[in-house]
Amino acid sequence: MINRMSRRRFAAGIAAAPWVVGTSPRANAGEEPFRLRCSLDTAPTHLRNVSISDYFNKLETGSNGRMRPQLFQSGQLFPDLRVGKALLEGQIEMAAPGHWTLTGLIPDADFFQLPVLYGRSLEAVHKAMEGGAGQLVAAQIKQRLRARVLGPWLDLGFQNWYSTNKPLTAFDDLKGLKIRNPGGAGNAWRTRFMGGIPNTTAWPQVPLALSQGTFDALITSNESLASAKLWEAGIKYAIEDHQFVGEYIPIVSLGFWNRLPADLQALMTNLWNENIATYRANMAAAQAQARKLLESHGIKFFDPPPQEIAELRKRMMAEQDQLAKNIKLSPDLVKMVTADVGDAS
Repeated sequence: MINRMSRRRFAAGIAAAPWVVGTSPRANAGEEPFRLRCSLDTAPTHLRNVSISDYFNKLETGSNGRMRPQLFQSGQLFPDLRVGKALLEGQIEMAAPGHWTLTGLIPDADFFQLPVLYGRSLEAVHKAMEGGAGQLVAAQIKQRLRARVLGPWLDLGFQNWYSTNKPLTAFDDLKGLKIRNPGGAGNAWRTRFMGGIPNTTAWPQVPLALSQGTFDALITSNESLASAKLWEAGIKYAIEDHQFVGEYIPIVSLGFWNRLPADLQALMTNLWNENIATYRANMAAAQAQARKLLESHGIKFFDPPPQEIAELRKRMMAEQDQLAKNIKLSPDLVKMVTADVGDAS
């Protein structure tokens, strides 16, 4: 069932929850609790943080204080780009990095950029994550990061096109625009495919760069655009094509995991599995609410018809094998994703 609690109320409830340190009675007064440090580089109000906070609250309560979860937010410990190394070195026990931050160590984590997934529904993307491709990435995380994927991945949301002065009423309107993206060969390829000019600018510099005309458009999500109030920097138009979805991967250090007794391992796994549907629903609701906010600030959206998306996906598929080589995806993974979601239609 979808949780209809507002983002603000949900976040406020979590902030008030006494989960940080030693607030639940221990099952055995002589037992030292297991310390679980998790690093996130997003702010406390971000729904990734809200979700992990809620999970930690349930984890401490469910363990009767035998686990002591601690959430370090806003990059207090590490940016997401460094949490893989931090897990390996035992500096943290858990993280939930975006898949795009792991591609330097695990290129296959970037399979969301494949044309076969362009414009697909969340259900189709989840099939790939929960099928062979997701299992292969999980195995690589275990081998290279010495970490265990806790369970299903947490959706961030779909990425779309947004522009300043150029109205977007068709895909051809992207031609010739300088378009900022989060980085990576897949985003640059898609920008060039649409006739745009790729630009990579760090997110904190985006508002100023937009207002100064450094680029004409960008790839991001409704929620990210709304949280940064980028209508104030000149964003006026959007094409919501769901070009790819960002995912957060919950991972736990094997060194920590292997020290846990079996009942606490089961508790960690079961609580995540029991709550992931609610966390995903909250994320989806935030993206939908963000669109309404953007529209209230005058941003005009173009929603391409499904058939147009399907036709564009077929055209992109002609370049999929070369793209997969460029972003260093393994051939087996590409076959798995295609098998899980079907052809380009």
